[in-house]
Amino acid sequence: MTDTQPDRNERAQLAFARLLPKLFRGGQAFVGVEAALSGLDADTAARRPEGLPHSVAELVAHVNWWNRWMLDIIEMGQALPYPAHAADTWPAVTPQDWPRVKAEFYELLARVDTHTARPDLANPVNHDETIGELLADFALHTAHHFGQVVTVRQALGAWPPPGGGDTW
Repeated sequence: MTDTQPDRNERAQLAFARLLPKLFRGGQAFVGVEAALSGLDADTAARRPEGLPHSVAELVAHVNWWNRWMLDIIEMGQALPYPAHAADTWPAVTPQDWPRVKAEFYELLARVDTHTARPDLANPVNHDETIGELLADFALHTAHHFGQVVTVRQALGAWPPPGGGDTW
Protein backbone atom coordinates (compact mmCIF):
# COMPACT_ATOMS: atom_id res chain seq x y z
CA MET A 1 0.00 0.00 0.00
CA THR A 2 1.33 3.44 -0.89
CA ASP A 3 1.24 6.55 1.28
CA THR A 4 -1.22 8.18 -1.13
CA GLN A 5 -3.72 5.34 -1.02
CA PRO A 6 -6.00 5.28 2.03
CA ASP A 7 -6.24 1.94 3.79
CA ARG A 8 -9.45 -0.06 3.80
CA ASN A 9 -10.70 1.38 7.11
CA GLU A 10 -10.14 4.94 5.92
CA ARG A 11 -12.00 4.24 2.67
CA ALA A 12 -14.88 2.69 4.61
CA GLN A 13 -14.96 5.70 6.93
CA LEU A 14 -15.03 8.07 3.96
CA ALA A 15 -17.84 6.11 2.30
CA PHE A 16 -19.84 6.09 5.52
CA ALA A 17 -19.26 9.83 6.03
CA ARG A 18 -20.52 10.49 2.48
CA LEU A 19 -23.58 8.29 3.01
CA LEU A 20 -24.74 9.75 6.35
CA PRO A 21 -25.90 13.17 5.06
CA LYS A 22 -27.78 11.43 2.24
CA LEU A 23 -29.58 9.24 4.77
CA PHE A 24 -30.66 12.30 6.76
CA ARG A 25 -31.62 14.38 3.74
CA GLY A 26 -32.79 11.85 1.14
CA GLY A 27 -32.29 12.48 -2.51
CA GLN A 28 -31.56 9.61 -4.84
CA ALA A 29 -33.22 6.66 -3.11
CA PHE A 30 -36.10 8.62 -1.57
CA VAL A 31 -37.64 12.07 -1.68
CA GLY A 32 -35.45 14.60 0.09
CA VAL A 33 -36.61 16.18 3.31
CA GLU A 34 -36.64 19.67 1.79
CA ALA A 35 -38.98 18.49 -0.99
CA ALA A 36 -41.14 16.54 1.47
CA LEU A 37 -41.78 19.71 3.51
CA SER A 38 -41.93 22.26 0.69
CA GLY A 39 -45.10 24.19 0.03
CA LEU A 40 -46.77 22.97 3.20
CA ASP A 41 -48.81 25.59 5.02
CA ALA A 42 -49.30 25.50 8.79
CA ASP A 43 -52.92 24.32 8.73
CA THR A 44 -52.15 21.41 6.41
CA ALA A 45 -48.99 20.50 8.34
CA ALA A 46 -50.94 20.31 11.61
CA ARG A 47 -53.92 18.36 10.21
CA ARG A 48 -54.22 14.62 10.91
CA PRO A 49 -55.73 12.67 8.06
CA GLU A 50 -58.57 10.36 8.98
CA GLY A 51 -57.24 6.91 9.85
CA LEU A 52 -53.65 8.07 10.43
CA PRO A 53 -52.24 8.75 13.91
CA HIS A 54 -50.06 11.80 13.23
CA SER A 55 -49.88 15.04 11.30
CA VAL A 56 -46.80 16.14 9.36
CA ALA A 57 -46.07 18.67 12.11
CA GLU A 58 -46.26 15.97 14.80
CA LEU A 59 -43.96 13.67 12.81
CA VAL A 60 -41.39 16.43 12.34
CA ALA A 61 -41.62 17.45 16.03
CA HIS A 62 -40.99 13.80 16.97
CA VAL A 63 -37.97 13.63 14.65
CA ASN A 64 -36.74 16.88 16.21
CA TRP A 65 -37.09 15.45 19.72
CA TRP A 66 -34.96 12.42 18.89
CA ASN A 67 -32.41 14.27 16.77
CA ARG A 68 -31.90 16.78 19.61
CA TRP A 69 -31.49 13.89 22.09
CA MET A 70 -28.92 12.22 19.82
CA LEU A 71 -27.00 15.44 19.22
CA ASP A 72 -26.91 16.18 22.94
CA ILE A 73 -25.31 12.76 23.50
CA ILE A 74 -22.74 13.28 20.75
CA GLU A 75 -21.92 16.87 21.72
CA MET A 76 -21.74 16.21 25.47
CA GLY A 77 -19.90 12.92 24.93
CA GLN A 78 -21.97 11.02 27.47
CA ALA A 79 -25.01 8.79 27.55
CA LEU A 80 -28.40 10.26 28.35
CA PRO A 81 -31.31 8.40 29.89
CA TYR A 82 -33.76 6.88 27.47
CA PRO A 83 -37.27 8.37 27.73
CA ALA A 84 -39.60 6.50 30.07
CA HIS A 85 -42.48 6.46 27.57
CA ALA A 86 -42.73 6.75 23.79
CA ALA A 87 -45.42 9.41 24.29
CA ASP A 88 -42.74 11.65 25.85
CA THR A 89 -41.14 11.96 22.40
CA TRP A 90 -44.31 13.14 20.65
CA PRO A 91 -44.78 16.84 21.50
CA ALA A 92 -48.19 18.41 20.94
CA VAL A 93 -48.15 20.67 17.87
CA THR A 94 -50.60 23.33 16.71
CA PRO A 95 -50.67 25.15 13.38
CA GLN A 96 -49.02 28.11 15.14
CA ASP A 97 -46.08 25.86 16.09
CA TRP A 98 -45.36 24.73 12.51
CA PRO A 99 -42.91 27.54 11.54
CA ARG A 100 -40.88 26.90 14.71
CA VAL A 101 -40.98 23.09 14.32
CA LYS A 102 -39.87 23.32 10.68
CA ALA A 103 -37.10 25.82 11.47
CA GLU A 104 -35.91 23.64 14.34
CA PHE A 105 -35.76 20.63 12.03
CA TYR A 106 -33.39 22.48 9.69
CA GLU A 107 -31.31 23.82 12.58
CA LEU A 108 -30.88 20.30 13.96
CA LEU A 109 -30.04 19.00 10.50
CA ALA A 110 -27.29 21.62 10.22
CA ARG A 111 -25.91 20.44 13.58
CA VAL A 112 -26.00 16.85 12.32
CA ASP A 113 -24.01 17.91 9.25
CA THR A 114 -21.12 19.01 11.47
CA HIS A 115 -20.81 15.46 12.86
CA THR A 116 -21.24 13.24 9.80
CA ALA A 117 -17.60 13.46 8.67
CA ARG A 118 -15.97 13.28 12.10
CA PRO A 119 -12.77 11.24 12.19
CA ASP A 120 -13.92 9.56 15.42
CA LEU A 121 -17.15 7.92 14.19
CA ALA A 122 -15.93 4.59 15.62
CA ASN A 123 -15.64 5.99 19.15
CA PRO A 124 -18.21 4.80 21.69
CA VAL A 125 -20.56 7.48 23.00
CA ASN A 126 -23.84 5.99 24.19
CA HIS A 127 -23.45 2.77 26.16
CA ASP A 128 -22.38 0.27 23.47
CA GLU A 129 -23.05 2.51 20.45
CA THR A 130 -20.43 4.40 18.51
CA ILE A 131 -20.92 7.94 17.22
CA GLY A 132 -21.31 6.54 13.71
CA GLU A 133 -23.88 3.94 14.77
CA LEU A 134 -25.89 6.56 16.62
CA LEU A 135 -25.85 8.86 13.59
CA ALA A 136 -26.83 6.02 11.24
CA ASP A 137 -29.64 4.90 13.54
CA PHE A 138 -31.09 8.40 13.70
CA ALA A 139 -30.63 8.95 9.97
CA LEU A 140 -32.76 5.86 9.38
CA HIS A 141 -35.27 7.08 11.98
CA THR A 142 -35.54 10.39 10.13
CA ALA A 143 -35.94 8.63 6.77
CA HIS A 144 -38.60 6.32 8.22
CA HIS A 145 -40.70 9.21 9.50
CA PHE A 146 -40.24 11.23 6.34
CA GLY A 147 -41.76 8.31 4.45
CA GLN A 148 -44.72 8.82 6.75
CA VAL A 149 -44.67 12.56 5.98
CA VAL A 150 -45.16 11.72 2.31
CA THR A 151 -48.01 9.32 3.16
CA VAL A 152 -49.74 11.94 5.34
CA ARG A 153 -49.40 14.52 2.57
CA GLN A 154 -50.83 12.06 0.07
CA ALA A 155 -53.78 11.35 2.38
CA LEU A 156 -54.41 15.10 2.70
CA GLY A 157 -54.23 15.65 -1.07
CA ALA A 158 -51.12 17.80 -0.55
CA TRP A 159 -48.77 15.66 -2.66
CA PRO A 160 -46.72 16.10 -4.74
CA PRO A 161 -45.10 19.27 -3.39
CA PRO A 162 -44.68 22.30 -5.69
CA GLY A 163 -41.21 21.18 -6.80
CA GLY A 164 -42.49 17.71 -7.70
CA GLY A 165 -42.00 14.34 -6.10
CA ASP A 166 -42.60 10.69 -6.75
CA THR A 167 -46.30 10.03 -7.10
CA TRP A 168 -46.47 6.25 -6.98
